[in-house]
Amino acid sequence: MPKTQPQPNKTRRQILILAGLAGSGFAAATLSKNWWHRFLLPKAYSLNSSNSTQKFETVTVNEKGEIINRSQHQAEVMTENLGNRISLEMVKIPAGRFLMGSPKTEAGRNDYEGPQHNVDVPEFFMGKYPVTQAQWQAVMGNNPSNFQDAGRPVETVTWNEATEFCQKLSLRTGKKYSLPSESKWEYGARAGTTTPFYFGETITSELANYNRLSTYADEPEGIYRDETTDVGIFPPNAFGLYDMHGNVFEWCADVWHDNYHGAPTDGSVWLNGNENSSPQRGGSWDYISTFCRSAYRYNYRRDNRHYNLGFRVVCVSGRTL
Repeated sequence: MPKTQPQPNKTRRQILILAGLAGSGFAAATLSKNWWHRFLLPKAYSLNSSNSTQKFETVTVNEKGEIINRSQHQAEVMTENLGNRISLEMVKIPAGRFLMGSPKTEAGRNDYEGPQHNVDVPEFFMGKYPVTQAQWQAVMGNNPSNFQDAGRPVETVTWNEATEFCQKLSLRTGKKYSLPSESKWEYGARAGTTTPFYFGETITSELANYNRLSTYADEPEGIYRDETTDVGIFPPNAFGLYDMHGNVFEWCADVWHDNYHGAPTDGSVWLNGNENSSPQRGGSWDYISTFCRSAYRYNYRRDNRHYNLGFRVVCVSGRTL
């Protein structure tokens, strides 16, 4: 297990995050020690889940990392009550077809990301954010994270522990929760885009939390925060999902395969293979931008834990236990 790092001064951390977000114009970047309270439900909130429509803004950048477009979107969101006023928001992802993997011309591409193939994905719900420490605590009763803060993603969890969380969440809610298949994860991350990132041709530290040791295109070097950040402080993609690039790698349900030869084309989990190893997606706070691309994939043993490794959950639309 990696050695625990000392925790930096939180006020300094907030200043660094705000400095990185200052140019993007997102009011949600205002942080405080009570940032995680946006996951709290009203005291009179029903024990049952509820659905609402949420509006949000997305941005597109050019190779220099400059915002060239802003768009308004909305999504249906299902909110689960986890008890003690802690909530879990699940975004409804529409059914559709997408081209999974990366073209051979994409910078940073490796053979794990091919061959490209079409996948038909059914409608499902996906976590608006990576599972937070507050949500993990509400379901599991502990917090294994290195960078402890209720509003940050839970990390230092194995694939087996993430799967156990899904099982307990399913029993609590009466719905079928699980880790996403790789194809559902990438479909959710791309949100209709075909560029390396859902923001466009590159990312910047104003748009995601990653290691800016090297740049992907012609964007500025930016800020290296050297730790996780609260979920949801960066802009979402067109589906309304946050933190799909950077912050923490996210476990997927599949077993690991070195390429996509023989991969399912219906959005399902790829089960036959090395059951000791599973994919991670999305990059993390300590990885450079090329590893945060929508198509990038890697693997760890299922019993591995690390302070850059978390997960988010999916729920089959309309399915109950």
